[in-house]
Amino acid sequence: MNRILRIALIAVCLASFNCLPAPARALKTPEDVILLDVTKNEDPQNIPAQDEKSDNGSLMEKIRNYDAKDIEKDTVDDNVDVEFSIFDNLIDKDKDSDHPFKIEEESLFGRIYKKKLERTSIPSYLLQDELTFKYNKGPVDKVQFYGAFQGNFNSLFEGSDYDTTYDLNIFEAGVVGSLKKVNTDFKLQMNFKPVEGVNFMQGFITDAYLMNLSIPHHKIIVGNSRNQVGVDGGASSYTLPFAFRSQIARNFGNTRALGLRVVGNYSLADYSLALNSSDRFFHEFFPGGEFTGWVNFKPLGLTDGKYGHLVIGTGINAGHNNENYTVGGAYVGYSYKKFAINAEYSIADGYNGRVQSTDKATGFYTTVSYRLTQKLHALLRYDQFDPNRDASGDLRREYTAGLNYFIKGQALRLILNYVYCENQNTEDSHRIILGTQILL
Repeated sequence: MNRILRIALIAVCLASFNCLPAPARALKTPEDVILLDVTKNEDPQNIPAQDEKSDNGSLMEKIRNYDAKDIEKDTVDDNVDVEFSIFDNLIDKDKDSDHPFKIEEESLFGRIYKKKLERTSIPSYLLQDELTFKYNKGPVDKVQFYGAFQGNFNSLFEGSDYDTTYDLNIFEAGVVGSLKKVNTDFKLQMNFKPVEGVNFMQGFITDAYLMNLSIPHHKIIVGNSRNQVGVDGGASSYTLPFAFRSQIARNFGNTRALGLRVVGNYSLADYSLALNSSDRFFHEFFPGGEFTGWVNFKPLGLTDGKYGHLVIGTGINAGHNNENYTVGGAYVGYSYKKFAINAEYSIADGYNGRVQSTDKATGFYTTVSYRLTQKLHALLRYDQFDPNRDASGDLRREYTAGLNYFIKGQALRLILNYVYCENQNTEDSHRIILGTQILL
């Protein structure tokens, strides 16, 4: 019995010896650690420290750290710079240095998540690299496909009535490209959102044009392109500060026209001059002709933004589409660092917008905006419209407060608007709008 106990004691001691923990392995030095999110061509000295607070700091820290240099990089003076900015994506660049985040082994979501899209003054696209193709054969050098979506959830309060709706504001797809050896670009854009008053095919093609760049500082456009009737009426739908355009833009502008257009852009001035068919939405080939011209003067254009950016513009849209129409307007806008203010006035003796009218209408709006951070912008707008100067008691006023949150520049954006509508001949109303914009 004693022999058995001694054998058991020896076995327990051996087992306990084998169960002693192994010596701890030395921790890897920082040089040994493989960081899975290190990007191509990145200087190790520029890798932010783990405790850096730039991304996780408080809102007030971000507001203080958002300086004038960030704003100056994201400043454009007018619609000319915005409308054709997508063609800049077709210029050949060194992909490794221009987009160092692109790692072939990553998922599509991972590449989108790591893209640094911060500009808000021009459109940017989440899938720009994935949807851009270069061709070695044929007349086309490079193309970029894109898509756009904006949907708005609306809550409308009018007296005792309350309604909620979801509006499809933008649902488009298109392609831009450059041709070899002829210094010419092209654009084709399709709209999948139904347009009130026209059939699907009449509203299907929006942009369809060729653009020649042979003359320095100029673009010569032939085809169906955006009609520059006013600043807000001629602005890109993808960079509007609010969920909806101003009333003068909704009535007089926001149209396309088929014809010949010349755009010039210099440091101190730019202009857009067009001879078009007065047709809208391909109802008729040529019901009449029209002239659309707009000129902007930039007095501070040679100061590199030291004193801000000042734009003073004026223009006219006149033609004949069964009836004669004339729309004139003036604009002034100033921005300095985080602050911006603008105002636009238009007067019409008949107009040929998305609907046609012989009424003598006029309108005015002014907007004030402030960039709280690079991603968060606050805005206020006062907007007045008189649909018929020959009639009284029909003024419409809209007071709008808005917030824009740019997750990935204009490519992924959240929109919050509150609108109070004051109408002289109908009941006043309130509207809350929550919108989402996605550009692919």
